[in-house]
Amino acid sequence: MTSMISVTLKGIFRDRVFQGILMTALIFLLIPTVSLLSMRQVTELSITLALSLNSLIFLLLSVFLGGTMLWKDIERRYSYGVLGLPMTRSSYLAGKFAGVALFFLLTAIVLGAATFVVVFFASSLYPPERPVQWEIIALCLFFDVMKYVLLVAIAFLFSTLSTSFFLPVFGTIAIFLAGGATQQVYDYIHSTAGDTLTPLVKQAASGLYYLLPNFSAFDLKVNAIYGLSTSFSGLLLTIGYFLLYTTFILSLAALIFSRREMR
Repeated sequence: MTSMISVTLKGIFRDRVFQGILMTALIFLLIPTVSLLSMRQVTELSITLALSLNSLIFLLLSVFLGGTMLWKDIERRYSYGVLGLPMTRSSYLAGKFAGVALFFLLTAIVLGAATFVVVFFASSLYPPERPVQWEIIALCLFFDVMKYVLLVAIAFLFSTLSTSFFLPVFGTIAIFLAGGATQQVYDYIHSTAGDTLTPLVKQAASGLYYLLPNFSAFDLKVNAIYGLSTSFSGLLLTIGYFLLYTTFILSLAALIFSRREMR
C-alpha cells in the first residue's frame, strides 16, 4: 500500500495540482487590503476571509480530486495494470485514499502558513481588542482538513458505484450541502417551532441526521474569529466521529469496489 500512496502523490503533483494551489494562495495577499473595509474589525475580517478561502480550496480539491481519482485510473486503464499485481482491490483503494489525505495535509501546511502570515500582518497593523488565539486558528484548520478528508472518502464511495465522474462530483456536492445543514434541521425539529411538523417528518429528518455526515461538528470558525474557547471533550468526540464515519465509508467503498466488474 505504501507504493500506491507514493504513486498517488506523484500523480497529483504531475497533474500540477499543487502548483495551482500555490497560485491560488496568492489571493491571500489581497486579504489585508480587503480587511481594511472593516475599520473596527480588521483582524477578525482577515481571519474570516483566510479561513473561508481555505475551506473553498479544500472543497474544490475534495470534489474534483476525490471525485475523479478512481474514475481517471479506470478510464485510462491504469488500474487494470495495478490490480494485476499481487495487490487486493481494498489495498489499492486504501492507498489511493491515503495518498489524497496526505496531499491534503501538505496543502493544509502551506495554506495554514499563509493564513498565519496574513493574520499576523493584519493584527500588527491594527491590533484587535482581544488577542488572537493562534492555537484555536490551528485547531480550526486541522478540523477543516478532517471534514474535507471525510468528504473525499464519500467521493471515493460514489466513484466505486459509478463508471462516470458525474455521480462522484455532483453526489459529493449534494452530500456536502446536506451534511452542512443536518445539525440546523435537527435543532429545528426538536425545538418548539418544530411542533407543527408531523411525527413522520420528524422521524425521517432524525434518520437522515444520523445517516448523513454532520459537517457542522467540524466548523470552528466562530471560535477562531472571536477567540472563543473550545470543549476538549467535544473535540475528542468529533475526532472519534471522524475516524468511525470515515472507516465505515471506506469499508463500504472497498466492499463495493471488490465486487465491481472491471471492463
